[in-house]
Amino acid sequence: MEYVILILGLIFLVSGILGSFLPIVPGPPLSWLGLWSLYLIPDVPQNFWLLSITFVCMLFITLADYFIPGYYSKKKGGSKFASWGASIGLIIGLIFFPPLGMLVGLFLGAFLGELLFNRQATSNQAFNSAKFAFIGFLASTFIKFFVCLCFLGIYLYKIWEFRSIIF
Repeated sequence: MEYVILILGLIFLVSGILGSFLPIVPGPPLSWLGLWSLYLIPDVPQNFWLLSITFVCMLFITLADYFIPGYYSKKKGGSKFASWGASIGLIIGLIFFPPLGMLVGLFLGAFLGELLFNRQATSNQAFNSAKFAFIGFLASTFIKFFVCLCFLGIYLYKIWEFRSIIF
């Protein structure tokens, strides 16, 4: 049974890393579930502090992921229309032209959302808003990827630490 839990945890962790790049898949929560699964093995001692700290990190990153692109967009004068357009464009691009379509869709969605629905926006302002929504998306993706890699590292370290108990 321990091996099934270990394999399932590894699947969650790898899915979380892949989910860092796909907006539909929740990367950090999946990675945290993979880390948590290690402690479902009866002989592995529970580590409340590790699980609590990593849970708070996962929760913070997951919530921040929704705000970072909009924050970067608004930093250069973008409106909520650019944020909504970026989200819609990202999903449409991912569905119809994966994987690069999500990047192009995000940029075009933010640009068109700002240009079409914000009556005060010029094309230069819409371009800046789209550019910073894109930068925000890249920043949040990098942060999610880094956190998921850290969770994988902790998982592998803990397996190595408890190798005599597990194997």
